[in-house]
Amino acid sequence: MTASVSKQRIRAIMQEFDRSTRYKVARNAATRSELKNISMNWDRYAKMNHHFSHSVTNELPVTNQKVSGRCWLFAALNLLRVKIARKYKLEKFELSQSYLYFWDKFEKANFFLESIMATSEQAYESRIVMHLLAAPMQDGGQWHMFTNLVEKYGVVPQEVYPDSEACKNSTEMCYTLTLKLRENANTLRKLIDEGKNKRALQKVKEEMMEEIYRILAIHMGTPPTSFDWEFQDKNKKFHAYRNLTPHIFFEKHVPCNLDDYICLVHSPRKQLTPFNKTYTIQYLGNVVEGKPIKYVNVKMETFKKATVKSLLGNEPVWFGCDVGKRFHREIGIMDLKLYDYDLLYDVQFKMNKEIRMRSGESMMTHAMLFTGVNLIDEKPVKWKVENSWGDQKGNKGYYIMTDDWFEEYMFEVAIEKKYLPKDVKEVEKLKPIALDPWDPLGALA
Repeated sequence: MTASVSKQRIRAIMQEFDRSTRYKVARNAATRSELKNISMNWDRYAKMNHHFSHSVTNELPVTNQKVSGRCWLFAALNLLRVKIARKYKLEKFELSQSYLYFWDKFEKANFFLESIMATSEQAYESRIVMHLLAAPMQDGGQWHMFTNLVEKYGVVPQEVYPDSEACKNSTEMCYTLTLKLRENANTLRKLIDEGKNKRALQKVKEEMMEEIYRILAIHMGTPPTSFDWEFQDKNKKFHAYRNLTPHIFFEKHVPCNLDDYICLVHSPRKQLTPFNKTYTIQYLGNVVEGKPIKYVNVKMETFKKATVKSLLGNEPVWFGCDVGKRFHREIGIMDLKLYDYDLLYDVQFKMNKEIRMRSGESMMTHAMLFTGVNLIDEKPVKWKVENSWGDQKGNKGYYIMTDDWFEEYMFEVAIEKKYLPKDVKEVEKLKPIALDPWDPLGALA
């Protein structure tokens, strides 16, 4: 037998297809319609509704990240604004995503240049250097990257530092920054090859960072250092706080201790990421010398219970998932059985979560916020999701995630320690095992 497919075999395959009325009907539909519509399981869709046994209080109108990859910042700041809205009885409020976005870009540039210098002994075409150069300035991020930014820069209300055009559509600005950083990387590697000492390299890097700031400020405006905060609560009472700094605003007006949160992940790769251990990702971060990316890998039962406990405690949950799979963007449903590909193609798709992660089929791609759960006999059957894609999709921007989808495509949650079992809190204290920079657990950034 040969490795190629013979013409005789190809003719037999074609004849088998042509004999099937079922395949022809599927072909006629697929050649004129979108896959998500012709493969939808109507019986499954018809049973969906936006009723949940438990929802957190002070839900606010959804936000919109527009054409940018700032989901992780939107989800995290949406978590904080719930706490602010409760404290001050607000019906509408946003924190400035652009403010942290500015400083994230600035810090990522510095982190990238430091990583380039740290890998100077590696060949230019080595996998690690090519990985760093592949995306020196992208929009994504992780929970601990968010907390590092807040710790260093504080937060501000959205009206103090609103979106510029580059925030609404980040493509051109990110291209400009990427172009400059790749040039900077080449310059630094050349200087190292010429034997320049660390002090000389840092001086050159400081000049590079001044240019990065200039590009950011031109696109986004100068970030505020002080401001006044004025608002009316839901009872129409006026409030005014004067001469605030971003740090003072966070310390005095945001009732949240970010040090209380632990990141859990569910990665069922038995050999690479055994459960009940702590992990980090090499060369992933933003603030140099900030807290490292850190996860505790737990079994699905623990992962799910902690998320439910937080929601029952009236606290929303930041999470990272693989949003593009088994998902209808317009109607806002994430459901493992929403699409019946097996029926449409007469082909079975059998990969489990572990194989999908190992083969590159599934990874963290989007961050959102859990704001509710529907429990039947104390077990979750579906989850309420606050997204950051505006209010025109789903139920005014709120989506449904079924529990079977949760098990297959959920990867990370940030949970307050009080909702976690003692053994998980003890594991979190361990020194993390470093995973490769291209590991799917780091893909959200």
